[in-house]
Order: sequence, then C-alpha cells, then structure tokens
Amino acid sequence: MPFRLTAVSSLLAAAALAWPGPVLSEQRPRDGTPGDFDYYALVLSWSPTHCSEAEGADDGLQCNRRDGRRYGFVLHGLWPQYERGYPESCRSPGRPFVPELLIERMLDIMPSRSLIIHEYRKHGTCSGLKPDEYFETSRKMFSSIAIPPRYINPFESQFVRPADLIDELLEENPDLTEDMIAVSCRGSGNRLRELRICFSKDGKPQACGKNESQPSLCSAREMFVPPVRSSKIEPDSPEQRKKALPGSPLPAPRVIPSLR
Repeated sequence: MPFRLTAVSSLLAAAALAWPGPVLSEQRPRDGTPGDFDYYALVLSWSPTHCSEAEGADDGLQCNRRDGRRYGFVLHGLWPQYERGYPESCRSPGRPFVPELLIERMLDIMPSRSLIIHEYRKHGTCSGLKPDEYFETSRKMFSSIAIPPRYINPFESQFVRPADLIDELLEENPDLTEDMIAVSCRGSGNRLRELRICFSKDGKPQACGKNESQPSLCSAREMFVPPVRSSKIEPDSPEQRKKALPGSPLPAPRVIPSLR
C-alpha cells in the first residue's frame, strides 16, 4: 500500500509540473484602460512620400505650400503600445477635444489639422494624458531625435537600405540602440514611410516590442526616398524677392554624397 501511494503521489506531482501554470499578468487581455500600456512608439512620417502619392495631391498645408517651406520627417504620432498589440480609442471621462490653439501650436512639426485630432482620439486617449500633456510629451520626444543630415531638406531622390538609415540614426543619437528603432516602407519602389523610435512611459529611449518587428515593417533590401516638395512659384512680397535667388524663390539644391 505505501508503495502504491508513493507511485500515485509521484504521478500527481509529475502532472502538476506538466500542467501549464496561471497566465502571467502581461499575457492577460487588457481592456484599453487609459495609461495602461508598456511603452511609447514615437512615429515619424517621411512627408515627401505622402506628398508624392494621390492622398497628398490636394494637401495644401503639407505638400503644396505657398511659402516655399518643405517638410522631411514630421511627427505622425505618439502611440501607446503593449509588448504585443496596442490599445486604441480608449474611454475617457469627457469628449476627446483638441483645442484650436493647441492645434495651431503643433502645426510646425505635425502639419495636418485632421491628423492632430485623429491621433489624440485614437492614441492620445490611451496615454492617460490630457491633450496638452500628450502633445507636449510628443514634441519633447520628437525634439530629442537628431535627424541625419541627408534627410534634412534633400532635393534629390535617394535609394537607401533600411539598415543604413538605422546606422545613421545611431551615429547622430548615441543614446539609442538598434533595438529601439524600426523603419517602415511600402508601396511603389518600397518607399520610405515611417520611422519608429521607442520610449518608456517616462520618456527614456527603450527597446521596442513585437509591434516594431523590422522584417514585418520593411523587409526590402533598399528603399526609395523621395525628395522634399514644394509648389511655391514666386515670393509673396518685394522683400522676399530681394532675398530669393535670381529666378528662384528657393535655396539652390545641396549636393549630398551618396552613402551607399
């Protein structure tokens, strides 16, 4: 009898070891509670790609400006992320309203009124921050990233490997590591679309989660990087005409050596 009890006890112990334990807290379904997320993905869009496609044809604020301003990387949004998956359009005590003055203040780095409103409703509500806090945090993170020289106002098309863009970012931003960055491309010619850089909830660079898997965002060996764009034809005033180059309201193109 003691032998049989010992054998049964051994079988029960083995079964207990084989049986899966309780699901860890980070694996449980999350209900989109504002402020309940693991990290931020700062998302920068390559504006010339948007402007070179049909959706940018009538975008006067970002693509067809009359003041000659050109945009390269712009702020697309600040996305609360889970290690796998993400919350969106979270419940908030009141209407997710973005004041007009706040919209005006963000247009220099986020040149789209509709995008500003959309990003707060879809992503900002999940941050647990009020609109002014959310966009202040977004601007602070955006301003902390140094953009490599050849992506600042380029006048010529470029072909770049995703790995080269990441290497150039690391060179300009010593606090970043490769696992904190992901590059997105798609569409005709594998066009550069987005750059994602991950931050902790308190604003420090950190490794990204599964959402920023580089193979899933851009597996191309090489990306097409369209040049900046502006449809400005002539200066708006005599003073501006005097400052402009002869025959052109825009600076002369800079020759940027290829890094390929």
